[in-house]
Amino acid sequence: MSERIALYPGSFDPPTLGHRDLIGRAATIFDKVIVAIAINSTKQGLFSIPERIEMVEELTADIPNMELIHFEGLTVDIAAKYGAIALIRGLRVISDFEYELSMAINNQKLNPDIDTVALMPSEPYLYLSSRLVKEIASYGGKISHYVTPGVERRLREKYGPLRTP
Repeated sequence: MSERIALYPGSFDPPTLGHRDLIGRAATIFDKVIVAIAINSTKQGLFSIPERIEMVEELTADIPNMELIHFEGLTVDIAAKYGAIALIRGLRVISDFEYELSMAINNQKLNPDIDTVALMPSEPYLYLSSRLVKEIASYGGKISHYVTPGVERRLREKYGPLRTP
């Protein structure tokens, strides 16, 4: 029987405990999960690709069947290159559905051999996003329940210390 490989693409800028939740759960379903940090030359991320790689490595150190790569281009092309049979997508709230459905349909048209598997995050992460974490951190808000200590330290270096009430 061939190895069941899934690809979990994203910017991971920064990686959150919500990402960790999905990676860990996907790792119980698939033989291997490839976390693929997308390089988007039209966007300027807060963290460099090497910084994101270090943070995702810290986040997933306890997941033995996880591999980490970075890529530029079409997600289905990189998925095919690594032999993935599925793309992992997080589906947090109903507002995510239309976007994710559109992406799934288009990816299916680009490569009908690769399915999209939408996983719903565990309850504490339903409303969590990297964008929200960055916004809270930029105002000095508490983010320790959203990210690892290493990610929090890096965010504090970018935005400044936790504000005192």
